[in-house]
Amino acid sequence: MTFAFTFPGQGSQFVGMGQALAENSQAARDVFDRVDSALDEKLSDLMWSGPAEELTLTANTQPALMACSMAAMAALEEAHGITVDQAQFVAGHSLGEYTALCAAGAISLEDTARLLRIRGNAMQSAVPAGKGAMAALLGASFEQAEAVVASGMAEGDCQIANDNAPGQIVISGERRAVEAAAESAKGHGVKKAVILPVSAPFHCSLMQPAADAMADALENIDIHTPSVGVVNNVQAGPVTDPLQIRTDLVTQVTGRVRWRESMQYMFDQGVSLFGEPGCGKVLSVMMRRALPEAKGLPIDTPDALAEFAALVKG
Repeated sequence: MTFAFTFPGQGSQFVGMGQALAENSQAARDVFDRVDSALDEKLSDLMWSGPAEELTLTANTQPALMACSMAAMAALEEAHGITVDQAQFVAGHSLGEYTALCAAGAISLEDTARLLRIRGNAMQSAVPAGKGAMAALLGASFEQAEAVVASGMAEGDCQIANDNAPGQIVISGERRAVEAAAESAKGHGVKKAVILPVSAPFHCSLMQPAADAMADALENIDIHTPSVGVVNNVQAGPVTDPLQIRTDLVTQVTGRVRWRESMQYMFDQGVSLFGEPGCGKVLSVMMRRALPEAKGLPIDTPDALAEFAALVKG
């Protein structure tokens, strides 16, 4: 079966994430230990014991989700002999793109952990508290979302941040602009607009200070040609050139996450199974909405590893 690995972004975290993997796999434990060492702290303790309020801080959530996904990949190889090179593609949602690059050997595990700590801190501090907002547009087409954003822009910066799946689009920007856009949603035929409880307006122009911080951080990082095509958020297609990877990781901070298009691209290339290593099932649910003909499977427990391996091996 032709498959791809998709790596989750912020919102999938929970206290206890990855603990079952660590308890059942030495390879997974090694990943958590290496991330702890790279950050010079016991991030794994926070992941497994909380408190939840500290785990959900962006600077902790981002490396934690990456560590959990990479631990699942290590456990999958250890228990079932399945490696990233057997996948047709890898992709990651927002911060998950860093995980995808790490899994494909483009960036080392240690560098990825440190980059995500920098990214989390930079994104959190880019916009003063209360200035920005995000809203989910439920039941909206892309064209309807564009019209909603145009209404909001009369009040300030506002743009489409995430094109996740049919009927699930997220907008981001200045609070007054996002609120105005949300109020206009029904007038544009959108079923519902919901202001999201987020700490910052991600993937919009207000994140430019964070993009600048990532440009500086990435200058000192070795990026190699990935062993498998990375379908990235900016291009919604595979990128393997290290220079383009570096450029797109900076652009991604303020740019739209083109997840619906990315999934469609991989499906059109023959991918019928999407494994979601690490934490939760957010991407698998999105995939079922976008591509009911394909199968999405979270890979977050020993039983899930075995189920995925059985599908791959037929």
